[in-house]
Amino acid sequence: MEHTHKDLKPKDWAVIDRWVDSYITNWAACDVFCCGGMGKGGAVGTFLEMYPQYVKKLRTWAKSENLWKRRAAAVSLVGHARKGVWHDTVFAIAEILLLDSEDMVQKGYGWMLKEAGNFDEQAVFQFVMPHTALRYAIEKMPKSLKEQAMEK
Repeated sequence: MEHTHKDLKPKDWAVIDRWVDSYITNWAACDVFCCGGMGKGGAVGTFLEMYPQYVKKLRTWAKSENLWKRRAAAVSLVGHARKGVWHDTVFAIAEILLLDSEDMVQKGYGWMLKEAGNFDEQAVFQFVMPHTALRYAIEKMPKSLKEQAMEK
């Protein structure tokens, strides 16, 4: 992605959207395409950095019937959440996905929240999450906060 990101244009959102619907069929493909290795450099994350006005489109993805598109809504923000960027959107996406029954979606937004916790630990701690996402989100928190969260 690093080699082609300069060629991305706003009109490419339609292509990205279609690719997520058509070609993302597992968690690995989703994560690499959306946020890249360890949350860096994925096509979607790079596109959003270049054209932040498209971040609001992730809310539509979070409501999709396609489970991989729902996961993509969250993991596209992992690198940004790590930096404390688009904090409100991170929590809006988590709110939409809060009761999602798919384990892979829960793990995706749990990962997003875990990274947001590096920037605002208390906000993530206060957020009510299903158990699967909770384990991912609190992974780096101090033991005392983990214990309190697990009691909820």
